[in-house]
Parts: sequence; structure tokens; C-alpha cells
Amino acid sequence: MTWQRLDAELATASRTVSVCVGRLGAAPAYTRLPDVGHYAASTMKLAVLTALHRAAEAGALDLDAPVPVHNAFDSAAAGAPRFACTRRYDNDDVVWERIGATAPLRWLAERMIVKSSNLATNLVLAHVGLPAVARVWDLVGARHSVTGRGIEDFAARDAGITNEVTAADLAALLSAIARGATAAGPCDAPVVGPDASRRMLDVLFRQEHREDLAAGLPPGTRIAHKNGWVHGVRHGAGVVFPDDAPPYAVVACTTTTDPADERGDDDACRLIARISATAWTRRHELTPTGAPAAP
Repeated sequence: MTWQRLDAELATASRTVSVCVGRLGAAPAYTRLPDVGHYAASTMKLAVLTALHRAAEAGALDLDAPVPVHNAFDSAAAGAPRFACTRRYDNDDVVWERIGATAPLRWLAERMIVKSSNLATNLVLAHVGLPAVARVWDLVGARHSVTGRGIEDFAARDAGITNEVTAADLAALLSAIARGATAAGPCDAPVVGPDASRRMLDVLFRQEHREDLAAGLPPGTRIAHKNGWVHGVRHGAGVVFPDDAPPYAVVACTTTTDPADERGDDDACRLIARISATAWTRRHELTPTGAPAAP
């Protein structure tokens, strides 16, 4: 499929679709509404993961030190009571089974990504803090993305405090991580050092939710990615590492315009898979950067 045919298909979708595809550190080869804001869902966990590794690299946190596992968190809304996660909305019972015990931050961060655990996310976020996550967005030059609250902080949500991303900002964050790990030239936004970048990529490679971006790639293709979903929202953000071409970022953010659509998530997954498949077929024609094919 050509970019033109893809663009025509996306123009008829019953959802707002934002896309950013391109080589690491280069101008995108294809964009569609790249600066339109979407509710972040679990893609905000990418910035939380990065803030955690920045803190560890600075010596402010020990990733292997055990921390208490609990389910009560300070709200981002001033004066609001503490809030808690709901187990049935989470994706990882294993973290919940640790409540009342301890777990290393490194382990919690991995569950946050590979299983998309909301409880693990709020635990990690409580240790790094929202200002550290905001700093990550600043470092990569994000223009619109913000992580203003934890997951299920409904008092903050009702106060207008939200988590928002754009396709362009997610691509910038993932590209900075991948360039740091692959030594793909100097990075304009040094988020963390090479070792921390490689550790983050290793976690993102182990992502277990593979029904969107990964579904559009040939079996066995290496992709470091994170997706996110709530009712009406489905996003996929990743870096693909072909054996025969330099790595490239591919991000698709979708928000439905029909909240009553019961098939919306399945349709969105198929749509994101087609976007990923199109990027794959064009992988040799993206703007080159001289990056190596894999770390």
C-alpha cells in the first residue's frame, strides 16, 4: 500500500487517526494529524519508564531495592483524597498479589510495560514524581504531550488534569530512547545514557500485547513498543528493527468519534496493524539516517 492509499483509507475512518512514521532522528516520511492530542491511555507509561531510568542513572533511585506494594496514592488534584486502582480494570494479577509485601522497582517497571499493569504504573510514578515525567517530555521536545496524573485519579480528571499524547511526541520519545541504545548518531535530546536506553528497549521488546502494531509485521520482526487503550481509544507506538533496513519509529493514535461502537477496539487494532504493515512495506524508502539495523 502506498502512503496515498493509506491516507485515503484513514480519511474515511470513523475515528480520529494520527500517525507518525520515520527513521530515527530524521524528518518523518509520513504523518497524518501528528500534533492532534489524544487521551494517552497506557502510552503515558513510556514517559514514566523513562523518568524512572533517569532517576536511577542519577543515583536517586535503586531499581533493585524493594519498595512496598500498596494501593493508595496521592491525587494530583489539590486537597483531593487519596485514590486507588480497580483490580478488574488492570491487566496483571501478579502485581496485585504482592499488595502488603514488597517488589523491586525494576520488576514493577517491567510489569508496567509488558503486562501494562496500572497498579505497577502508579507505584512507579509515586517514586519518580510527576515533575520528573514532565521533564522527560521537555527533553524530547514534546510540544503537546503531558502526564498530569496517575491512572484512575478521577478527582484530578474531574479537575481538568489529564494525560495527553500526540503521535509526533511519542515518536520523538521512542526515537530518543532507540538512538541512545543503538548509537545512531548524536541525539538532540539525550534522555538517558546508552546503558539505560538499552535496558528500556529490552523491556519494550518483551511487550506481550501484540494485537496492533506487531500484528502488521512479519512474524519474528523485532519491535520495541507500547500500546494503550480505553473505551474509544487505541494507540500503538514503537520502533521497528528490520534485518534489512535501519530502524524506524511508527506511531498511530486513534480516538473514536462513535462512543457506541462496540467493535471499535477490534477495528482500531486492525487499522493500526495496516498502518504498521504499510510502514513495513516502505521501510527501504524512508529517509535514511545511517543508523545500524539493530542494537
